[in-house]
Amino acid sequence: MKLAKYGRKEWLGSGAVAAALGGVWIWISLTQNRAAGITLLAVTALAWLAIAAFFRVPRRQIPEEETLLVAPADGRVKDIGVVTDHGIECFSGQPLLRIGIFLSVLDVHVNRAPCQFEVKYRKYKEGRFLDARDPRCARENESLVIAGEGTAAGKVFPMAVRQVSGAIARRIVCEPQPDDRLEKGTIYGMIKFGSRTELYLPDVPWIKTAVQTGDKLRSGTSVIARIEQAGDLI
Repeated sequence: MKLAKYGRKEWLGSGAVAAALGGVWIWISLTQNRAAGITLLAVTALAWLAIAAFFRVPRRQIPEEETLLVAPADGRVKDIGVVTDHGIECFSGQPLLRIGIFLSVLDVHVNRAPCQFEVKYRKYKEGRFLDARDPRCARENESLVIAGEGTAAGKVFPMAVRQVSGAIARRIVCEPQPDDRLEKGTIYGMIKFGSRTELYLPDVPWIKTAVQTGDKLRSGTSVIARIEQAGDLI
């Protein structure tokens, strides 16, 4: 397991502070009050570990099967449904299947590409910081969406992933720009602290969701949808 580069400022900065405080607590333990110094040292270490754990990036085995799309985020499936008011201008008027994923502060917060993904559109929207479980957050919160063409099992289809800030999350990190290409499972950004990630796919019979509301997902590992081959439709 490693730590996300997107949180280098947070985990390195807090680590430096923790190290400095640790020196003070060791001095107190050796010269003033052993029990107090050890307690403060332990509390400081645990606080840093909690911050570092948020930016953890565990190793994930990405499914090689071309028909499988993987979850773009860790978390729990909050809602699944077809929407037309998605606000993604390059898909304006086109109904899309939306799978909303809620991320708690305990979840891994990096985002991964669900499949091969050519980014053609990117838009940041300022907004509110409602709780990510609030049904209004998808429309009203700060968000960033990347959209373009997904490719899986020889099929090319419109796809988008939206990162949505929550009540605690106050910074969205997203590296891809238009014309960038991502491979399935590639880490491309993160939302710092509690948040929501939405995957948008075309509402077509040959794309089948593989999750239900309430399911727990692991980014890059959990299968969120699959492409059905021609033979599967007979």
